[in-house]
Amino acid sequence: MNKEVEKIFDSFIQETIFKNKLLLQSNYKPENIPHRTNQIKAMASVIAPALRLEKPSNLFVYGQTGTGKTLSVFSVRNQLLKRAKKQEINLLMPYVNCKLKKVADTEYRILAELIKKLGSEVPATGLPTDQVYHKFIDLIDSKKQLIIIVLDEIDQAVKKIGDNFLYNFTRLNTELEKAQISIIGISNDLTFLDIIDPRVRSSLSEEEIIFPPYDALQLQDILKERTKEAFKKGVIGNEVLSKCSAYAAREHGDARRALDLLRVAGELVERDNQKKVTFEYIDKANKKIESDKIYSIIETHPKQFKITLLSIINLSLDKNGKETIFTGEIFNKYKSLCLKTKTEQLTQRRIGDIIGELDLMGIINAKVISKGRHGRMREIRIDKPNSTIQKIKRILIESLF
Repeated sequence: MNKEVEKIFDSFIQETIFKNKLLLQSNYKPENIPHRTNQIKAMASVIAPALRLEKPSNLFVYGQTGTGKTLSVFSVRNQLLKRAKKQEINLLMPYVNCKLKKVADTEYRILAELIKKLGSEVPATGLPTDQVYHKFIDLIDSKKQLIIIVLDEIDQAVKKIGDNFLYNFTRLNTELEKAQISIIGISNDLTFLDIIDPRVRSSLSEEEIIFPPYDALQLQDILKERTKEAFKKGVIGNEVLSKCSAYAAREHGDARRALDLLRVAGELVERDNQKKVTFEYIDKANKKIESDKIYSIIETHPKQFKITLLSIINLSLDKNGKETIFTGEIFNKYKSLCLKTKTEQLTQRRIGDIIGELDLMGIINAKVISKGRHGRMREIRIDKPNSTIQKIKRILIESLF
């Protein structure tokens, strides 16, 4: 057995089809960002006053996943910080990803993360939020400087904790004597600002830049540029890149999806000791990514969504997946889980809405049936392999308890 494992390790070291797989990773930040010149120039124009130590307008950057928003913001941010250093301007641009657990699930934690990025510390919990704000003010108001706070996935923070923290950030400028604060918000939700309090929106006085989805030809340009250095010569052909681009163009022009397809396809090729990425491996990679996508959706959804899904899974496992589950049963299980997790209970109607959302996402199957004069009800099943159900359950339990 040991020799067979060593043989697998040797084949991966000696016969890789990759030249530099890092170029296909989602965290890779290329110097050149194709088809985003207009958006990058627009961003630069909005925040350029920072080089005169003047507070720029708050900026909100919108676009669906994989449209180059964060890459473009980082590109402009890096160039601005280099220029500020050259001109000896006191400019800081701390970045916070609001999608990360235990970073942006409370106003306190957002502040604590910003304070950490600025070189200081506060306890992860335990202090009054007002005290943490005073710590933040003392930290930045010691000299004349400009702080541009970059909040990625800002809509996720607002969904979790409300919009009051945005209002508090904008009002901080009235308390600062030497420093000034601006915000750059990055969001996948184009309607995000429409749902926040008008008072908060008024205080933001924001400018907006929209990132449209990439089309198939633009995606193909991006893939060609990355694959030149990511794969060895002759491993992947233009026709395969076209198929990847077509898949991703169907997914709202998601460049990240296209790059993930290539990376996963390459990994599957290596596992099979093959030398080329073919159409077959792109199809296999697509199926694998679809499965992983479900786990990602579950991890990032709100607590009530998770409790409802865990209720359905527990009922399904109790019945060995062989019997239909009904909405009333789910609601009873949901109530008991709310007590265990100390969560406020929603109404049965709202739980019905969440079940509908789960059905639309393809996580469960909910079929409406007629019970004659007793009305209509849903029959619910989870048509997933047991291994997938168990993994979903582990994710939910880790998140909730």
